[in-house]
Amino acid sequence: MIVGEAPGFNEDRQGEPFVGAAGKLLDTLLARIELSRADVYITNVFKCRPNEVEACSPYLKEQMALVKPKVVLILGRHALERLMPGQGSISRIHGSMIRRGDVAYVPLYHPAAALHNGSLVTDLERDFDSLKRYLDQVLAPPPPPAPVVAPKPESEQLRLL
Repeated sequence: MIVGEAPGFNEDRQGEPFVGAAGKLLDTLLARIELSRADVYITNVFKCRPNEVEACSPYLKEQMALVKPKVVLILGRHALERLMPGQGSISRIHGSMIRRGDVAYVPLYHPAAALHNGSLVTDLERDFDSLKRYLDQVLAPPPPPAPVVAPKPESEQLRLL
């Protein structure tokens, strides 16, 4: 699951998240780790403009309950503050994995921030490389159980003596 901040102009008009320039950058970053939009669920903290936090929060809670994500990408500081209040600034924790229960959260810079500040593109690329490792770790199937060796029947044990 990817959680952004709020719909921009294009997103608001089309009713779909990340369809503008930031969405194109997000698509490029997903392709970098061999994912596409079809592999993830994308939503925003705020569903409409203007940003009405309290009016929109039940929708996000319901989406998370329905999707039951194992990994949540948190894009940008507003999404970080909403989903993980008190964790600190996005510039301090971006690219790290924070586990809460059965869910792993990965805060990242918002792609729109990287479009405004080109130096963040390299950080986003590195963070997506780390994300690939996190996904492999979190989504890896559990190892098969060790085979159980049944004890030999008592009659066979006596024959061996």
